[in-house]
Amino acid sequence: MDGVSYQRFPRIKIREVKHDYMKFELRDTDSSIANALRRIMIAEVPTIAIDLVEIEVNSSVLNDEFISHRLGLIPLTSERAMSMRFSRDCDACDGDGQCEYCSVEFYLRVKCLSDQTLDVTSKDLLSSDHTVVPVDYSDGLDNATNKGIIIVKLRRGQELRLRAIARKGIGKDHAKWSPAATVTFMYEPEIYINEDMMESLTLEEKQELVDSSPTKVFAIDPENKQVIVVDPEAYTYDDEVLKKAEAMGKPGLVEIHAKEDSFIFTVETTGAVKASQLVLNAIEVLKQKLDAVRLSDDTVEADDQFGELGAHMRGG
Repeated sequence: MDGVSYQRFPRIKIREVKHDYMKFELRDTDSSIANALRRIMIAEVPTIAIDLVEIEVNSSVLNDEFISHRLGLIPLTSERAMSMRFSRDCDACDGDGQCEYCSVEFYLRVKCLSDQTLDVTSKDLLSSDHTVVPVDYSDGLDNATNKGIIIVKLRRGQELRLRAIARKGIGKDHAKWSPAATVTFMYEPEIYINEDMMESLTLEEKQELVDSSPTKVFAIDPENKQVIVVDPEAYTYDDEVLKKAEAMGKPGLVEIHAKEDSFIFTVETTGAVKASQLVLNAIEVLKQKLDAVRLSDDTVEADDQFGELGAHMRGG
């Protein structure tokens, strides 16, 4: 497969979709596109996160910086992040980062008035925009026991009052803006069993071969007692089966190759955006990057043709 060039017309087949989980196949492309998509999902799809905290009163056991850091790491629903402006590019507030086009305000005012410890959680944050709120993890759970992400605990007389500004950002700048909990892909494996060589093994040797794999890739058919592949995608490229075959004096008994144009993706999000939306946003960001590269190539070509005149027309 070395040196093979693929046309850039990849296909996606969705296997499973949940709110914060997605599994899909990416085919008819190579690892450069697969890895670019993975890295963009982790580091370059924008979300909204708390970036500025102004604390008015804090008599809790945690200092201001600790609370500010915890607030920044609370995932916020970010469906409108793609349409928001980056604070540094916002002309409505001259880059101040405190206007409706590039930021969302949060307020928190809590005081403990009883002898029982009071949990201050993400549900105590009041947002100025109902579309940007802390992610709710209580779906399908007992709301009495799930009260949001704990920020701090207060005892009688302790108080916390603050104002926070959430802004658009990307994971490349800070992990708090990353929408992905994990994004992985693996080459789809192709597994071949040499049936003639397998016939020469005893049932005990076949079982040893099956057991040599740390994951359940192989099994013995109860009817004909032959080794079969039950789950090729469970193979982790550990080569244990190949080593076992060589130790048994049967090199070539099992052959395993990775399909270099087929990848299986697993995507888990923090809940800031849906898993399906994360993939779509990543594709959109990738398209924007490719457009920028194409524009850059056109600019170089124009400079070659028009020299100083082309640079002057761009203000260079």
